[in-house]
Amino acid sequence: MGLESALWEATRPAFRVRYIHDPASTPRVPLYASYGFATALTARAKLARIVRKASEVVVKVTGRQRGGVHVKAHLEYIGRKGEVGIETRDGEILTTKEEVAERAAEWSDTLQWRSRPTVSSVSLIFSMPEGTDPDKVLGAVRALAHSELSDNHDYVLALHTDTPRPHVHLTVQAEGLDRTRFNPRPIQLNRFRERFARELRARGVAAEATPRRARGQGIAGSSMALVKLRARLRTEGTRQITQSDRRTNEQAIAVAKGQDQLPPFIAAGTFRWQEIRRAYEQTAAALDATGQTEDRELAKDVRTFLDKHQGMNATPEVFAAQYARIIAADQSKAAIPAPDRPPNDRGRER
Repeated sequence: MGLESALWEATRPAFRVRYIHDPASTPRVPLYASYGFATALTARAKLARIVRKASEVVVKVTGRQRGGVHVKAHLEYIGRKGEVGIETRDGEILTTKEEVAERAAEWSDTLQWRSRPTVSSVSLIFSMPEGTDPDKVLGAVRALAHSELSDNHDYVLALHTDTPRPHVHLTVQAEGLDRTRFNPRPIQLNRFRERFARELRARGVAAEATPRRARGQGIAGSSMALVKLRARLRTEGTRQITQSDRRTNEQAIAVAKGQDQLPPFIAAGTFRWQEIRRAYEQTAAALDATGQTEDRELAKDVRTFLDKHQGMNATPEVFAAQYARIIAADQSKAAIPAPDRPPNDRGRER
């Protein structure tokens, strides 16, 4: 297996991919041009970013707004009620309540004829780790939105820097000019992630967009609603936890005690990680075979990466392992006999 094919096997998305082949090659060699790399040079660069832990981009759908009132409330939220400028597709800045209300009405007017509330806009968030230049994050999202959306959908952007992670809120009008509705699915979100990372790299930011499993990480398992609920509970200072976290902990304790088993997806993820490890090992072997110093250094980094990621770290598995260590420590303490007491001076013979 060649370098490109081995790396593709390790980093391909979870969804079913439409392959792109080189018609001039014999046998037909997949190009995968629309999913991250097409040549040995770009494959090497991608592999280096993965094993040397370049910043991973985050792209999430945060919500869907129904009707003008809901859209207006959302735009006021991302604009921090006038404190943050909202950039439109045409480069204008919305700052006043009147401008926000007018945009919300425009996006919902086309849906008035529908018999029930329909999605008027879809909101996404594009985020990078702490320390990333916020202006470069905004520039990357602006370029992505112009390329991917501007020919058919209206949209607005808002950059937030009030948290350690700079992030941009992108809100897209659901109804397109050709009546096609914007409803991003995994394939489109994956394309957004890759385009976002590519635009950041063009601005000098080392960024990558790979599946969690390609980095030895299991399913995170936390929806945006759950993340927000956890944050609210922490802000309130309460000891209450969510029902989801309670169920996860209860199952982890039962697994640690041998009373239950891990969910089936853990075994599937472990099997997939073993396939990914083999693909990385084949990639390292292909790099060593070139005889180039740079390739050998990269192969060494690949093997170091694999040594640090022996298994897939899914949340239920991590919790179960933690509780198993706690239970084992408690059992070992209970098995240690109490030390003999020294003799009492009053009981000694004189």
